[in-house]
Amino acid sequence: MSGALSLLKRAYLAGYNWTLFVGWFQVLFLAVKTLRDPSYAEVYDVVERPLQLAQTAAVLEIVHGLVGLVRSPVSATLPQISSRLYVTWGILWSFPETRNHVLVSSLIISWSLTEIIRYSFFGTKEALGFAPSWLLWLRYSTFMILYPSGITSEVGLIYTALPFIKASEKYCIRMPNKWNFSFDYFYTAILVLGFYVPGSPHMYQYMLGQRKKALAKSKKA
Repeated sequence: MSGALSLLKRAYLAGYNWTLFVGWFQVLFLAVKTLRDPSYAEVYDVVERPLQLAQTAAVLEIVHGLVGLVRSPVSATLPQISSRLYVTWGILWSFPETRNHVLVSSLIISWSLTEIIRYSFFGTKEALGFAPSWLLWLRYSTFMILYPSGITSEVGLIYTALPFIKASEKYCIRMPNKWNFSFDYFYTAILVLGFYVPGSPHMYQYMLGQRKKALAKSKKA
């Protein structure tokens, strides 16, 4: 019985990872194709739907961690997925004025390359029981460039959106109201930017530690 459950778990995780691999590959393909024109201002419009689907599907990774399907700690997964969802839905989808910024292109390239490598690594590992050394190296090395470029793009786009957030007062709740409660999305965006200051170095150090462990383990094997 336990063997059947283990097989089912591996089949599910392999399917999940390869499905997300295909989704992010589509995002990257469409982005690069659009940039070849060149037309960075149109990148978001071309990739919007597959980007939203692929990024939102990552919520399942939090569920996987909570129920014990994977060993990745939720404390590491949650901040990264939350920040990306915020940029995807709370910035780009909510404020169209940000969509033609050049940082959208660097964001899409950074995110999609990172996820293509990550999902292909885990998909291969679940399907075959191992991943080739070159793929392991890519999984635990490319983030050293792609993580800073992705974070810079995220922060830049949130900052770019601030004037539009303030002018539109979108998602704001003003008093008086029956709940006796007020909410200002502008200050929420500033607070999110503040989280990047301690959060980004911490996550980068965490990933460096994971890289050291993974590559050392690979050498021993």
